[in-house]
Amino acid sequence: MNNTSDTQATVADAPVLFSQQGAIGQIVLNRPRALNALDLVMVDMMMGQLKSWETDPSIKAVVIEGAGEKAFCAGGDIRGLYDARKNDDEDLLDAFYRHEYHLNHYIANYPKPYVALMDGITMGGGVGVSIHGMFRVATERTLFAMPETGIGFFPDVGGGYFLPRCPGQIGMYLGLTGARIKAADCLYAGLATHGVATDKLDSLKADLAAASYEGDAKAVVADILKRYETAFGDAPLATIRDDIDRTFAGDSVVAIFEALEREETAFGKETLDVLAAKSPTALCVSFDQIRQGREMTLASVLNMEYRMSQRMVRKPDLFEGVRAVIVDKDHDPKWQHGDIGQVDPREIAEYFEPLPAEKELNL
Repeated sequence: MNNTSDTQATVADAPVLFSQQGAIGQIVLNRPRALNALDLVMVDMMMGQLKSWETDPSIKAVVIEGAGEKAFCAGGDIRGLYDARKNDDEDLLDAFYRHEYHLNHYIANYPKPYVALMDGITMGGGVGVSIHGMFRVATERTLFAMPETGIGFFPDVGGGYFLPRCPGQIGMYLGLTGARIKAADCLYAGLATHGVATDKLDSLKADLAAASYEGDAKAVVADILKRYETAFGDAPLATIRDDIDRTFAGDSVVAIFEALEREETAFGKETLDVLAAKSPTALCVSFDQIRQGREMTLASVLNMEYRMSQRMVRKPDLFEGVRAVIVDKDHDPKWQHGDIGQVDPREIAEYFEPLPAEKELNL
């Protein structure tokens, strides 16, 4: 006998919730205790539902948000990937990044307006399911970062595409340091398209759901978002923009370290201290990724990042970084190389080499 209340509870416990509210398809990332971290099941659920909505004439736009008050999505389920590596689960290590990057690319090319409400922590994989959308809404609770170099990885999910398209050297600064920024900086850097106060989000969603969508759906959504536009003041990044552009313009990570050492300023010292704690290998890989991505399409970047991911998950720094930050939480990783000067450029180049043909992402 089917118990209706049990069925409803099961649906409510799903890691991603889907519903139709008027003219919009609603996605809620539903793992609030895990800060809505993405796993493979969630990625596949989203891809399937988005494809269904793409051909549904009653769905005019899609809105994605996170459950709870803390996070939109704090990133990929790194602990799950750590366990997969520990158990030599090659299939999961392949499938997670493969499916995630396909989803990122699909969102970027989605034919209907895709509105990401980046209310709360938005990092790593959470950036991947928001920043490629047509509209990205920051709030006073937004905390945006690509912190991967701190766990021996690189700013993936298309970081090689969107970071070098930030003004000046801001993308390189954010990608290497993992700096956490809020709404004003997200808008300044072009990472968010709109700013809306958190307490206006329910009303915004109601207006999006009730709109008639006669004519251009993108224009309809843009007009509604404009009515809710909230100013978040001056961007802190703007005050250090000259420092960032001056010190992060070098042609290598070593050059960036040297430029920061010459600064003899609080910015120079603080930034050096931040970079010194990151994986030297990850810094060098990330630098090349961001520099190369300036001239590449998103599809080409994701193909490149997939190659990088499949090599990085089999190297010691990611395993050690996750252990230190997430598993044991001693925050004392022992990186493969002691400092940036020990990293061999030939070693870094190997991360970008093509995979066997049958292993490529092929976007």
